[in-house]
Amino acid sequence: MSDSTLAPDIDQALYALSPEGRKLLFTEAKTAYDFSDKPVGDDRLEAIYELFKWAPTSANINPLRILYVRTEEGKQRLLTGVAQPNQEQTASAPVTAVLAADTRYPEYVPFLAPSNPQLQQMLEANQELRESQGDFNAVLQAGYFVLAVRAAGLAAGPMKGFNAAAVDKEFFPDGRWRSILLVNIGYPSAEAYRDRLPRPSYEQAVRLV
Repeated sequence: MSDSTLAPDIDQALYALSPEGRKLLFTEAKTAYDFSDKPVGDDRLEAIYELFKWAPTSANINPLRILYVRTEEGKQRLLTGVAQPNQEQTASAPVTAVLAADTRYPEYVPFLAPSNPQLQQMLEANQELRESQGDFNAVLQAGYFVLAVRAAGLAAGPMKGFNAAAVDKEFFPDGRWRSILLVNIGYPSAEAYRDRLPRPSYEQAVRLV
């Protein structure tokens, strides 16, 4: 089975992932802007995590945390921090994941990276290093989270159009978690998707040395 979204001169045999898998995760996956009212169960939310948790991070520090907002009361609290153009799509999603960086992630380093016994002390002693590593790796994990949502058979609507300070004040008042991205999650409605926009060509985006 060919994939018409790939460059025509690309050999299909170069991909270990099946054509169906490539379509699900990449070539036919789109950001969802509207969702059906079909609920998303706890088992599927856990399934997302069981895939997402294998994302690579520097020294296995894993700083990203997830808050699943799905109750009506929780959604109303969240919507006060969402930019007006994004409120309707967020309200339609049965679940919105607030992805956040744990500012005190070094606490878990002895468990996550036992082969590097000096790492926790090094991170805690160097604020610039601690914050840069935490922020970079949390964003890296966020990309994998979107893929995990798709792999679990759900539509994902990632967005930055929200007031992070307001969301943090509402849900993370102790300051330990800092929100970096919202991802609306659910089953797509008939009006979920927009036309796909172009991407840079291989020649535009890639250099070889």
